[in-house]
Amino acid sequence: MIIYNVTININHDVHDEWLKWMKEEHIPEVLKTGLFTEWKMLRLLGDADSGGTTYAIQYTCDTMEDYEKYRQEYAPALQQATLNKFKDKFVAFRTLLETV
Repeated sequence: MIIYNVTININHDVHDEWLKWMKEEHIPEVLKTGLFTEWKMLRLLGDADSGGTTYAIQYTCDTMEDYEKYRQEYAPALQQATLNKFKDKFVAFRTLLETV
């Protein structure tokens, strides 16, 4: 099982708008690809001095091929949509994990 993890620190001034957008628009768009079997969003505790709130959004897929298809066919447009909407209001990095 593969976990695609997106860690993002979102500025306080757009936090509520971003969180609503993630839950109502962005995450449903990612799931609509049909490549992920589940997801979860976690909030990092103890990051009060970071200037924002940090989250880890984890999407689970069955195979590396599913992830690669997402990365090649869907990720660029979905990442660009986030950038267009919240430019200069977040920092994000992505990691790939395997269940062992």
